[in-house]
Amino acid sequence: MLRRGEGFGLTITGDTRALLYNSLGRYGEAREAATRAKDNPPVMGVEPWLVLSELVEAAARSGEPDEAAEALQRLAETTQAAGTDWALGVEARCRALVSDDWAAETHYREAIDRLGRTSIRGELTRARLLYGEWLRRRNRRADSQVQLRTAHDAFTAMGMEAFADRTAGELLATGESVRMRSAEAPSQLTAQEAQIARLAREGLSNAEIAARLFISRRTVEWHLSNIFTKLRITSRRQLRT
Repeated sequence: MLRRGEGFGLTITGDTRALLYNSLGRYGEAREAATRAKDNPPVMGVEPWLVLSELVEAAARSGEPDEAAEALQRLAETTQAAGTDWALGVEARCRALVSDDWAAETHYREAIDRLGRTSIRGELTRARLLYGEWLRRRNRRADSQVQLRTAHDAFTAMGMEAFADRTAGELLATGESVRMRSAEAPSQLTAQEAQIARLAREGLSNAEIAARLFISRRTVEWHLSNIFTKLRITSRRQLRT
C-alpha cells in the first residue's frame, strides 16, 4: 500500500484500532496498533500526533514509560507548532500520563481547561476519564466521582459505548452505582461485556480478567452479573454453551 501511495489506509486503520483497544482497556493491543501506524507518512485528515496520543496512553498503561515518553516527545513537536487548544489539550492529557503526582494533576487540569474551549467533546471527555481514574487510584473518591460521572454521562450521550463502559467500571470501583442504558436491548452485550464473557469462557478467573483489562475484580463481577442477566444464564459454565 505504501508503494502505491495508499499509506493513509494503514494510518487510518492503525489509529482506529488503537482508539478502539484503548477504549476497551486492551492496552497491549492498542500499543501494537499505534506502533505500527505511527511511522506512516502523514496524510490529509489523519494527523500523526493523534496516533501518537493513542500510543502514549497505551504504552503508559502497559508499563512502558520510556516508550510513552518517547511518543510524547514526538507528539509535542507537532502540537507545540500547532498551538491550538485542541493540540495543546491533547498534549497536556498525554503529559499527565507520564508525570509524577503533582505535575500530573496540573496537566490533567490544563487538558480539561483547553479541551473545554474546543468543540472536540470526545477528547475532553477522555481527559475527564483519565483524570477520574488517576484520582481514584489516589483514594480521592469524591473528586474522582465528579470527573467520572461527568465523563460517563457524556460518553453515553455521544454513543461512545466502550468508553462509557470503561468509565462505568471506574465509577463502580468508587462505590457509586451506575444505571444501565435504557436504550440498550436486554440481550445485547456491550464491547467490554463481550470481552469479559470471552475471557471467562476461556477459563480465566475474575482476578485474571481484572489484571488483563486493567480494571478491578469488583468491576469484573459487576460486568459478569450484567452478562448473566442479558444472556439469561446463571453460571460461568453456561458461557461455554
